[in-house]
Amino acid sequence: QVQLMESGGGLVQAGGSLRLSCVASGNIFTINTMGWFRQAPGKQRELVATITRGGYINYADSVKGRFTISRDKIKDAKDTVYLRMNSLEVEDTAVYYCHADGGIEVHYWGQGTQVTVSS
Repeated sequence: QVQLMESGGGLVQAGGSLRLSCVASGNIFTINTMGWFRQAPGKQRELVATITRGGYINYADSVKGRFTISRDKIKDAKDTVYLRMNSLEVEDTAVYYCHADGGIEVHYWGQGTQVTVSS
């Protein structure tokens, strides 16, 4: 099992920045890809960005050039992924979820952190 703990959400004005963090613990050596998804009210959960253990990165078109995902090397039995969000827009308002894949059909989710961007 893997546990994911997110932090860093909050309220920010449009044009501002936030950084989200997600710490994975437990059986972290089963994890390849970690990333962030988000879900706005009345909408489906959507991919924001992912990063593999080898460093391959994928972004949603809507965040390219504004968001940056990064991942620390494993330390103290923790695997940590970050999402730096710049030039935030009202449309970025959502609950952001950390995700980790532990193999075929094995998915882990964090509890979610609220990001609210005001105009």
